[in-house]
Amino acid sequence: MEYTVKRSKRKTVSIEITGERRVLVRAPLYMSLDDIDGFVRKYGGWIDKRLADAERQAEFAESVRLMEPELRKAAQTVIPPLVERYSELMGLKPSSVRITSAEKRFGSCSGKNGVCFSWRLMAYPTPAVEYVVVHELAHIKHHNHGREFYALIEKYMPDWKERRKMLRTVC
Repeated sequence: MEYTVKRSKRKTVSIEITGERRVLVRAPLYMSLDDIDGFVRKYGGWIDKRLADAERQAEFAESVRLMEPELRKAAQTVIPPLVERYSELMGLKPSSVRITSAEKRFGSCSGKNGVCFSWRLMAYPTPAVEYVVVHELAHIKHHNHGREFYALIEKYMPDWKERRKMLRTVC
């Protein structure tokens, strides 16, 4: 298996799958190449699984990019009514609702209670989209991911954990 080693004054060794789908081993300065190679072999199954996951994610991201015009239009049509529906239900009103091109996150809530949603979210099932809407609206009341935040989500969406899993599974 091919990998790159990056040494530093660290005490432990770790393996990272980079955004370019390469294996990066971070190792202490004193660790021998034989020990590093043994570590990589030991975690070969884990590495193979993560590389396969990264490849699937890259393929999924490319297919989403090709559907951008349709997904943008769908986001403009679907998300604002969902925000309105859940805002009324939860008694939380965002200061604004925007559709963005964010790649790393499905949604966000600003300090001024404006909510944003990536058009990429529309590549996922409707229950997952609804979860992100409720998640971001909950940030209006709790600007953190604490116990009270998740209790609020649970109050309005008892199956939120299953919905969140949909976002972590590449279609």
